[in-house]
Parts: sequence; structure tokens; C-alpha cells
Amino acid sequence: MPDETNDKQAFLVSVLIPAKDEADNIGHLVGEIHRALAGRHFHEVVLVDDGSSDDTGAVFLQHCQQSGTPALLIRHARSAGQSTALWTAARHAAGRFLVTIDGDGQNDPADIPALVAQGLTMEKEHRHFCIAGFRKNRRDTRWKKIQSRIANAVRRRILDDGVPDTGCGLKLVPRETWLCLPYFDHMHRFVPALVKRLGGAIAVVPVHHRHRTAGVSKYTAWNRLWVGIVDMWGVSWLIRRSKLPLIERMEVRH
Repeated sequence: MPDETNDKQAFLVSVLIPAKDEADNIGHLVGEIHRALAGRHFHEVVLVDDGSSDDTGAVFLQHCQQSGTPALLIRHARSAGQSTALWTAARHAAGRFLVTIDGDGQNDPADIPALVAQGLTMEKEHRHFCIAGFRKNRRDTRWKKIQSRIANAVRRRILDDGVPDTGCGLKLVPRETWLCLPYFDHMHRFVPALVKRLGGAIAVVPVHHRHRTAGVSKYTAWNRLWVGIVDMWGVSWLIRRSKLPLIERMEVRH
């Protein structure tokens, strides 16, 4: 049975899309999200227009209206980056589960139900968790794949976050968990490690990956390489300095 309801607070899923100048991709992406989730899970789509110079926001609202998809558009006055766009989206989303997806159409929304099914299972035993997509057959240039392979190997060695592909934009995290994470620029690449720092569980789900059909990447590997290395050591420091208390007993008197 689908969990359809008219109560906004009962959204099971909020799909979060950070996008900058993706007017040629966003309409098709919205349609795919609707086909993947309509009749299955009551959901909304939250798009943060990260300072676009095109009609990304207008195209998004038009296609959401056409499909009857509950939508929230938030526009940054100037580009603040992918992590900040996701942070903004998470703070304003209403869903119990937050699903992040890239705005370029390379992630396949048809994979979202599998992440939600895994989330419904995991929440029975875990308060905090992250389900990370794994692009097993990645559709990118050879140079980009090499960069990613090296970065992922270094990250796994330093952070031991339990995921083979943290660069995949498709992830599911409970909203309660996301709001417990520390915010900093580029933090979206370390979400599994930050969730693990909370004592959360990590799961990996293979997902599809597709070629970009329009536009060019705005958040490239090259422009985040050096800050990513610094951030990685910062996250490692946060993990080492974290203490998770074991609560023995709580007593309430009225």
C-alpha cells in the first residue's frame, strides 16, 4: 500500500536537488522522480537553485505542476556550492527520509525506491544511518574515473567510512540524522563518515549511472581537489575527538 496522505508532515521522502544552470536537464529529472515514487511513497521534491543564470527554477516548478508533484524551490542569490545547497534543502525539507540526487540527470531516480526500502528496514534497528549509492558502471571520462578511484582509495584509508564511492550523489539519510551533522563546505562528500561518527549504520546499494545529456558540470573534481584533502583530515580529527556515551539509565519524575 502506498503511504499517500494529505498531511505535509507525513512526507516519507524529500528528494533534494542541488542545481546550477540545469534548465535543460531538470524537467526530465522531475518527470523521472514522479514516475519512480508516485503511488508508492508520499514525497516532495526540494530544489535549491544555486545562483543559476538560466531558467532552472522556472522549469522545475512548471514540470512539478504538470505532474502534480509537491515542490519547494529555494534560490540562492549567488552560488554557494553543492554542500551549502544540500544544507539549505535539508533544513527546509519536510520528509522523514532525505534522498539527495544530482541535478544533471546522471543519477537514475528509478533507483530511489530501493534506497527507501532499505531505509524502512534499517530504521527498525538504527536511529542514525546512511544508505549510499554505488556507481558500479560509472559513465564518465577515463580521467574522471581515475581521479575518483584515487580519491576514494585515500578517503577509505583515512576515514574508513565503509563506502566504495562517496562521490555518488544518490544517498538516503533520515532528516533527523542530517540535522545532527556538522555543516562545512564540501561536507556532502563525507556524509557516510559523519553519520558513522554519530554511531550510525552504513549501507551500500548499487545504482545506475548515466551520461550527461546536456550542459556541463559545475562542481568538478579539479576545483575541489585540494580543499577536499584538507577537509578529509578535518573530518578525521572530528571522528577521533568524538565520544559516544553509553546511557545506563534515565529517570523522569513529575
